[in-house]
Amino acid sequence: MNISPIFENYGRPAAFVSKDGEELSEMKAFISPLRYKNKMYLYGVNTEIGYNSQGHYLYIGPPDPDLTAADDGEYIACLGEKYRIDRAEKVYKGNEVFYIWAIIRVIVEID
Repeated sequence: MNISPIFENYGRPAAFVSKDGEELSEMKAFISPLRYKNKMYLYGVNTEIGYNSQGHYLYIGPPDPDLTAADDGEYIACLGEKYRIDRAEKVYKGNEVFYIWAIIRVIVEID
C-alpha cells in the first residue's frame, strides 16, 4: 500500500524551507495541534487548522522531504505559519519509509 495518495488528496499544502528562506521542497501533510490527555485546554485559541494550546503540533507527512535530516534553522511553512522541527522520526513498512512524523512548534518572530 502506498500512502502518498492520502497526503495528496487530504493533506494541506506545505513547504520545507532553508534557514535562508529558500523553498527546498513542496509536499502535502497533516499538521494538527497536540492535545492534552485529560482534555483540559488552558490558555488556547481556535485556529484555521484546529485548536492551538500554545504548545506543540504533530506533523505527519510523506517520506520526502526527510525531516529527520533537517539542519538547524530549516523549517516547515504551511498556511502562513512557520514551524520549527523539534523531533522527527521515520515510520517503516517493511524496509521502506512509509511516512514521517514530527513534533513541531510555531516559530515566533519578533519584529
